[in-house]
Amino acid sequence: MSFWKTLDTLEKIFVIWAFVFQIVLIVHFAIRKPFFETYTEKYGWIVYTLCIPAVIISVVLIRGGKDWTYWVAGFIFLVYAIFGFWVDYVAKINFRNPFQPLVGIPYVILYLATIMFYWWPLWPISRLLWSIYTVLYVVAMVLNIRSH
Repeated sequence: MSFWKTLDTLEKIFVIWAFVFQIVLIVHFAIRKPFFETYTEKYGWIVYTLCIPAVIISVVLIRGGKDWTYWVAGFIFLVYAIFGFWVDYVAKINFRNPFQPLVGIPYVILYLATIMFYWWPLWPISRLLWSIYTVLYVVAMVLNIRSH
């Protein structure tokens, strides 16, 4: 991991947060279905609150002069989290089964945009990190699909 020494502090913060976020999603998706009543219904909203550190990190990246590709994911995640929290916990719209496109499509687009903007900037940083994140993304996607 010789590339790590070439990264500045803000790039390291971005990389660490991108991986922490993806790992939290994997854990969340892995336990969502088997612990639906004890975890998901009561505490699943905590995943949405990760938008708070995401936005803080994005602001730090902006103030540090980083390219928009590093900080946009945090703000997309904020929009996704507000929308998802409102749909899941305030309005309690069951849009997943059966799938309701008017809610489901924006929800999925915002989720995927968040993930993609944590994933794509890893390519110029390190192909190894990008590849590892790709594997984690695939694991998260499979777990996410299976947990519905």
